Amino acid sequence: MTAGEQVGAIFERAGISGSLHVTDVDDGSRQVAVRADDQVVIASVFKILLVLEFARQAVAGQLDPVERVLVRAADRLGGWGVAGCADDVEVSLRDLAYFAMSVSDNTAADLLLRRIGPDVLPMLAAELDLPRTRIVGGPRQLVETMLADVGARTEAEFARIFPTLPPERIRAMRVFDPTHTTSSTAREMTRLLGLIWRDEAGPPAACALVRELMGRQLFWTRLAAGFPPGVRVAGKTGTLPGLHLEAGVAEYPDGGRYAVAVFARTERLSTRNIDVDLAMGEAARVAVEALR
Repeated sequence: MTAGEQVGAIFERAGISGSLHVTDVDDGSRQVAVRADDQVVIASVFKILLVLEFARQAVAGQLDPVERVLVRAADRLGGWGVAGCADDVEVSLRDLAYFAMSVSDNTAADLLLRRIGPDVLPMLAAELDLPRTRIVGGPRQLVETMLADVGARTEAEFARIFPTLPPERIRAMRVFDPTHTTSSTAREMTRLLGLIWRDEAGPPAACALVRELMGRQLFWTRLAAGFPPGVRVAGKTGTLPGLHLEAGVAEYPDGGRYAVAVFARTERLSTRNIDVDLAMGEAARVAVEALR
């Protein structure tokens, strides 16, 4: 059974339809691909590009990473990090990048995007030869689109309405359509990661900062869960109801480095499904072991 067939069997067992791409960071000709060119919603995985642009601007002197930002109630989108604070908080741009990457803080990402320029990320994707990577605004735009699609005026109203919607109504929302929201392919995400890990996505200091922040992600049940102790996994998750996503790099003690993107879709419209998360990690490990 080929590595691709093994991955397909893992997906089927977990009730997943999805895509995967794994490549050797230092030898791009070695890869495992399963529907790697399908256009898919990437949700918070876009924060890799966001933090990369922040790091590039910081290294170039276009912004000061210790510049202070006051996060007020009107800025909060809900969720982790400063997004979940009850009171106003003041943090640096560098700490916004940390929160955006480590706990996928949407408020931090939104404020960081506002500072670096919302029109810059599509240009960065074009510069890095990621023609199918489509960036449509940031977290606030995504939230506003979701509210509009269900006819809610506030997040509280959305939280009340959303559970009552039939699955077909949810699937029809624009945030699940790759042509209407931020999207890419598994292959392009591993290309991006390879560029970052080889210091080819910008100045070496900028790439190093992105690698360091990705290594501090707190969520471990997806890619990281699939690898044995001693393998360092740096990644960035993305999650929407029924969508479980992650892109990252597994680094082995012998120096082997493997860029991984796994994007899973389930019929169950849940953001928490440990069986799916673990299957993603298993699929990633199987693909990497095939390359090793």
